[in-house]
Amino acid sequence: MRLLLLLLVAASAVVRSEASTNLGGVPSKRLKMQYATGPLLKFQICGMSGYRRVFEEYMRVISQRYPDIRIEGENYLPQPIYRHIASFLSIFKLVLIGLIIVGKDPFAFFGMQAPSIWQWGQENKVYACMMVFFLSNMIENQCMSTGAFEITLNDVPVWSKLESGHLPSMQQLVQILDNEMKLNVHMDSIPHHRS
Repeated sequence: MRLLLLLLVAASAVVRSEASTNLGGVPSKRLKMQYATGPLLKFQICGMSGYRRVFEEYMRVISQRYPDIRIEGENYLPQPIYRHIASFLSIFKLVLIGLIIVGKDPFAFFGMQAPSIWQWGQENKVYACMMVFFLSNMIENQCMSTGAFEITLNDVPVWSKLESGHLPSMQQLVQILDNEMKLNVHMDSIPHHRS
């Protein structure tokens, strides 16, 4: 039983640390990659959705086509309430697994009769611990997943998956960047008159 507890705690720590690096938990590891100087193209992506590979592919193509653009990538954080729910579930999961393994009845503390699922968990500790662990992780991941793939150029939004519902194709992104770059060059060439 102790081995099971150690394995579950270690697995939870790995999942939690992976979530904090991929999801923007505190502290978060940024997917920051910069090239050259010039306009700043920033990608904010959902770390849980597998968009990192898409970001890396876009970054590779864009840095070849526009060598002067600086490219950054970072995690798009979910709303604070969802982050708090995920943190609470992470702690609650470990407490519940500990109670199952130790065999303490938390319902007796409140003067309640233990439900049948608790009794089943006491009879099948390994299965109960695994069920709590995996169900809790599933809910935590759902809370932390935003599905975001937001793109800004010099802090001006140029694409939002949250609004459009889909990722831009490479051709769409290149066309958007071409238009923005032409507009910026045109705006820079207009003389500014002071009155």
